[in-house]
Amino acid sequence: MTAAEASASPSHPTPAELLELARDIALRAGEFALAARREGVSVAATKSSDVDIVTAVDRDTEALIRRLIAEARPDDGVFGEEDTARVGTSGLEWIVDPIDGTVNFLYGIPQWAVSIAVVDGEPDPAHWTPLAGVVVNPVAGELFEASAGGGARLGAQELRVNEGVPLSRALLGTGFAYTTERRRAQASVVAELLPQARDIRRLGSAALDLCALAAGRIDAYYESGLNPWDHAAGALIAREAGAAITGPHGGREDGGLLVAAAPELASELRAALRAAGVDA
Repeated sequence: MTAAEASASPSHPTPAELLELARDIALRAGEFALAARREGVSVAATKSSDVDIVTAVDRDTEALIRRLIAEARPDDGVFGEEDTARVGTSGLEWIVDPIDGTVNFLYGIPQWAVSIAVVDGEPDPAHWTPLAGVVVNPVAGELFEASAGGGARLGAQELRVNEGVPLSRALLGTGFAYTTERRRAQASVVAELLPQARDIRRLGSAALDLCALAAGRIDAYYESGLNPWDHAAGALIAREAGAAITGPHGGREDGGLLVAAAPELASELRAALRAAGVDA
């Protein structure tokens, strides 16, 4: 019996038990969002800029997730992208992105996901302890998952990041923010990194990028300006697959920067990002 299992209680179940519930909720939410997408979707509102969009399906999917969490775990907190935080009393927080990759979702690009994580502590990467995470791509029929100390899986397949890959042969993943000035800065970083790497991909979903890293589909991932819900589940999945995940100065990841790769490549990539002026 693990320490987590020994200390489990109704208010603090084991990571495996939380993962089972998160998986069920994410699958139901994914089915709901996919059915809604097939009926058609349009922009309901914008957020940080005119291109930072939200659809009615984002909101409805998060409402479904919140309802299912409340039914099963009424004392837990919920911190999601589309609604106000619900303060809990159990010490556990659900970090929810109902549709990560909303622009892909709008355009019918099959690269979007439901991302749900459960953490112990505040809804802040600097202070939480991730316990369970699930990322579901309903279009591809893929379910990525991990629990603390339990490894990472795609379905029944155990996941492991690519190791022994230098930056010069690495396929990198990244993403871009929605504000003009931050995009301009990110584009200059890409211009510096691209000649140093095998290539760079921008797939449009941070959660799925981190899962792609865990599955060996890319070698490393970096992005600045992420919100907690963008990476809570994906970062746990990548970590459990052997990735080192750090922030701008090698500490915990935060909104400033997330760097993820096998440890040696992560260190090399951080150095290249510093040289490109990211830490500045």
